[in-house]
Amino acid sequence: MSISRRRFVKGAAALAAGSVALPYAAEASDDTILVGGLHDLSGPIDFAGIPMNQILQLAVEEINATGGLLGKQLKAVTYDPQSNMSLYSQYATQLALRDKVAVVHGGITSASRETIRPIFHRFKTLYFYNTLYEGGVCDRNEISLGTTPAQTVEKLVPHVMNMWGKKVYTIAADYNYGQITAAWVKRYVEANGGEVVATEFFPLDVTQFGSTISKIQGAAPDIVMSVLVGTGHLGFYRQWVAAGMKDKIPMASTTFGAAGTEPVIMTPEEANGIPTCYGYYDTIDNPVNKAFLEKVKARYPTDTPLLSELSACTWEGMMIWADAVKMAGTIERMPVIEALESGKSYDMPGGKVTIDPITHHAIRDVYIAELQDRVWQIKGKFEQVPPSDTQMVCNLVETPDANVHHEISLN
Repeated sequence: MSISRRRFVKGAAALAAGSVALPYAAEASDDTILVGGLHDLSGPIDFAGIPMNQILQLAVEEINATGGLLGKQLKAVTYDPQSNMSLYSQYATQLALRDKVAVVHGGITSASRETIRPIFHRFKTLYFYNTLYEGGVCDRNEISLGTTPAQTVEKLVPHVMNMWGKKVYTIAADYNYGQITAAWVKRYVEANGGEVVATEFFPLDVTQFGSTISKIQGAAPDIVMSVLVGTGHLGFYRQWVAAGMKDKIPMASTTFGAAGTEPVIMTPEEANGIPTCYGYYDTIDNPVNKAFLEKVKARYPTDTPLLSELSACTWEGMMIWADAVKMAGTIERMPVIEALESGKSYDMPGGKVTIDPITHHAIRDVYIAELQDRVWQIKGKFEQVPPSDTQMVCNLVETPDANVHHEISLN
């Protein structure tokens, strides 16, 4: 789906303008169910939050158009935390205590999730985290629909090593997602007979990578593995091309295109041929995805949202929650959680999705794809991959009161 980022941001901001940062509690009438949204609509990662919010709004409208839930219409209550953890905390508390929403879909970075997740756990507000992340959350009050390293990195690493070689140089964002995922890269490289010759970490605001490119040239790896995050880090890909390195040392990534922006803001010269692995691409060929794409285009004929795993999982989250409400016959949190733990499978745009009752993470199909001339070309599919990394540390059947994010030990 082609779109100019300027028009995209302008249109999505207008969509959100009427529902952001209200100074008073939203009110639910007897025929209304409130649903919370907490996504960055401004700030450094608004490129991810805006389409997630657009798809949340689409899902609310779709559910309402088919009769709502339990005879009531849904109403979205959304706030813009602006990538500010203090605002995330403030708005999470407001959604739970003042707005008294039935469920919240939100958070993008792991830092934002770990700011709001304990708040929703404490105040017993059901929470869906719809973003790929490093794994390890164990909380019965949270449903995690995005992929984890055991579902994606574990597939991507041997794929690229079989193509290019065994010496890997990793560059990663310097926060928990980047640090933990880089450790998983090392684990899977070594498990496949390779070696990580170096790993470098970069704060999210770093934009200049000249010295790192020189180090990579000196190390002469077979592969560069990027675990970079955000618009600042896009500078690496451009500087890599400018240094004449793109045709000399191939690159793969656990994050490239994860929020959908790279096909729009990067040239084919910069972006072509970088393998990735996610639970959703907009070029997946199945009837549910085709219908999903048509719905999105019909709702947003201009300023069409950038579709990625993050936005697709937001739609999944709303639809799975709505189905669980119907199964439970109530919006009360514990009956809905018990319905979510039933093991039911859903046909979604990315394929079959099942909530693992042990971890509350998604068992799902994953894909390897490469960007070619702004179109994702699917290179491989793996069916029903479990979140085995999180299964190593979390068993909510045995410890239903767990409220922790494990940093999974790879020693």
